[in-house]
Amino acid sequence: MSGGTYRSEFRIVRPDSGAVVWVEERGEAVINGDGKAKKVTGVVMDITERRRSEEALRVSETRFRIMADSAPVMIWMAGPDERCSYFNQGWLNFTGRNIEEELGTGWTEIVYPNDYVRFLDTYANAFQTRESFQIELRLRRSDGVYRWIYDCGTPRFASDGEFLGFIGSCIDISDRKGAEEALKSAHEEVSKLKNQLEAENVYLQEEIKLAHNVNEIIGESAAIKYVLFKIEQVCQTDTTVLILGETGTGKELVARAIHNQSSRKDRPLVKVNCAALSASLIESELFGHEKGAFTGATARKIGRFELADGATIFLDEIGELPHELQAKLLRVVQEGEFERLGSTKTLKVDVRILAATNRNLKDEVEKGRFREDLWYRLNVFPLTVPPLRQRKEDIPLMVEHFVNAFSRKVGKTISSISSLTLKKLKDYWWPGNVRELANVIERAVVNASGPMLHILDHFEEPRTGKDGFNRTLEEVEKEHIVKTLEATGGKVEGLSGAARALGLHPSTLRARMLKLGIQKSITHLSGAASGRTK
Repeated sequence: MSGGTYRSEFRIVRPDSGAVVWVEERGEAVINGDGKAKKVTGVVMDITERRRSEEALRVSETRFRIMADSAPVMIWMAGPDERCSYFNQGWLNFTGRNIEEELGTGWTEIVYPNDYVRFLDTYANAFQTRESFQIELRLRRSDGVYRWIYDCGTPRFASDGEFLGFIGSCIDISDRKGAEEALKSAHEEVSKLKNQLEAENVYLQEEIKLAHNVNEIIGESAAIKYVLFKIEQVCQTDTTVLILGETGTGKELVARAIHNQSSRKDRPLVKVNCAALSASLIESELFGHEKGAFTGATARKIGRFELADGATIFLDEIGELPHELQAKLLRVVQEGEFERLGSTKTLKVDVRILAATNRNLKDEVEKGRFREDLWYRLNVFPLTVPPLRQRKEDIPLMVEHFVNAFSRKVGKTISSISSLTLKKLKDYWWPGNVRELANVIERAVVNASGPMLHILDHFEEPRTGKDGFNRTLEEVEKEHIVKTLEATGGKVEGLSGAARALGLHPSTLRARMLKLGIQKSITHLSGAASGRTK
């Protein structure tokens, strides 16, 4: 025998009882001077109880693994060094990885990057305090999709109180999180609609207080029929409309007509008079503000654009908008987004924009008082409301309408209008347009002492001359077509033709030219153009 120690476990039959017991034999060889074993000394111990305990533990662990692998949750175990020592089959099925990849800290590779630091802080703190923890995080599933997981860990202790680590379980809660997000979104939408309805109610209550002298567009003239035709063309679209016309021509009525025939008619037409608000208030009025945004802002306020989400906003007197706000309005027109005063949160809205002005915005652009890019954005579909002097054949119908309305208002019965009064009304040039006519009729009805209406006002003589107040719509149209033909050298069709410049089909332009008697102008200009070409 060569020297050394040995250890062996085996079973023996006890001679006294005949029972089979496990023993452990340990021995050591005593070596003499020539290096050979002189003798062997050793000890034999009964280890039956220990072997039974080990077998019971092995059976218990096997049972635990079977139970853990068949459990509908993902189970993990970690030692006191925070390194994981076990994952059940449910975990491995979820991750699509093998046990060697997960052991130790390998499992951290599947944690969603944005959740990594938050989760590891919670995990490490639980080991330090040796207290249970619960956390929600995202883990990468075998198909590469990150799923929301609810993970809870519980500390393990030996019978003598020794800390053995943690055991934990995880369940997939992605469906629940999705339902929570949907519910949260629904609550936010309900809250938004509630606030919007409250704001609309306040707005409509304010609107009810206003008296509208005209509740519909009245007239049968060619000029007003053309306006109605353009309204019908654009009403079913979401195109931005720029309504042009002198003061008092009924631009707001046109805006109402467009809105009331649009797909947004079930929502209110939200109006803002840009000339009626100071520069310091109009931004808050348009875009709203947060509580504390400025002195006196004691609560959050929803602006008109937010109120008009899904509806139509009418920006009256847009030419009066302060220059510093035009850039912010441009962003809403282009992108449909803005921020409330005092907030950094960007709000998105779906708003159809109608704007009106009695100014020449192109002149305002040239003078630097109006942004050119905003003008181009608003001037998508320009619609000009003709002044009353260009539709005098509509005056009798308007007079009849106003007489009936104001008679009921003041409790009088007026059955006729003197011919002299009607002639006087038709001869006047109406610088204040329909609004001035309404005021004159209301005043006459108040002053009336019998069933016949008389006008007591003294009217100024009609203006003539370079301001052109007495010019007809056809005269203005003829002059515009002739000037366009002159600019294009008499050319009607093509990229540089007058039809393209006027936004008309060539056949439509020729028909208008024939009706207005400017066919000779074409021949003359074409000949002149040919002569220049030579």
